[in-house]
Amino acid sequence: MNRRDFLLKSGVAASLGLLAKGPLFGQTPVPPATPAPATPPAWTPEFKPLRRNAGCFTGRGGTIGWLVNQEAVVAIDTQFPDAAETFLRELPGRAGRPLDAVINTHHHGDHTGGNGVFRPATKTIVAHANVPGLMRAAAARGPKPPTEAELVPMLPDATFPESWRRDFGDETVSAKYFGPAHTKGDIVTHLERAGVVHMGDLMFNRLYPVIDRPGGASIRHWIVVLEQVAATYPQDTIYIFGHGNPQFGITGAAADLLVFRDYLSALLAHVEAEIKAGKSKEEIQKLENLAGFPDFHVPPGRGNRLPLNLAVAYDELTGA
Repeated sequence: MNRRDFLLKSGVAASLGLLAKGPLFGQTPVPPATPAPATPPAWTPEFKPLRRNAGCFTGRGGTIGWLVNQEAVVAIDTQFPDAAETFLRELPGRAGRPLDAVINTHHHGDHTGGNGVFRPATKTIVAHANVPGLMRAAAARGPKPPTEAELVPMLPDATFPESWRRDFGDETVSAKYFGPAHTKGDIVTHLERAGVVHMGDLMFNRLYPVIDRPGGASIRHWIVVLEQVAATYPQDTIYIFGHGNPQFGITGAAADLLVFRDYLSALLAHVEAEIKAGKSKEEIQKLENLAGFPDFHVPPGRGNRLPLNLAVAYDELTGA
């Protein structure tokens, strides 16, 4: 990919990046006559094998799940353009092969921002049926909405309403939509023989989550989804989470899903009690950390999302 294409794709990703905390790349100076050494990224890429040719990648953005066997290469999510390039270049065992499929767990830019980088090396990009529309809406709200020609390479070309399943060599990959939760387009992706499930942003491990109400989120149904997922897959399943507290990591078990379920339940119960006590939305949002969930607590000045969680819970409970 040349520099112009990279900047173009990065600009589109910025328009889609609902969760980005800053610009995806800095201003690039005119190169000197003698090229300067490349500046290493501020993030550290890591490939973590999990089980039977499956693993997860952490870089910048939500986690990427991967499958590499003798017959196929599959990725789950694409992060941002710079991380996507690193993933494609360094994925163990890929050896330059095209990807047989990329699966987007949902539409947010830290999970789909690398789609344009993956596109030339990928046979198909798969997502829930609601995702293309959500991506278009997110892009339209961006600081510089992309043209249709810029946007189309980012969009999934294969979608499904309820479930999807395909064989990739000696592995079977399936995806299922359990209903609105974090957004109205989140899916759970299962590498069946490896026993690995990618949750995307249906799981924030010991973190106050992003709850995208404009994107169709439902806290009440998110609780149901987590319970259904925990009951659907085998007990020895390894779950990959979209994001995780560094102390607890980005992989875990069904028990971790139920901890997050308990947080969402407590969030709704707390806000409901505060509403009944006559408190305003602004008063409810003043809470800094939710009692009973110390692992989620955020030190002052560290970008606490709890006030936003409280606001979304208030809106959901009151129908605002």
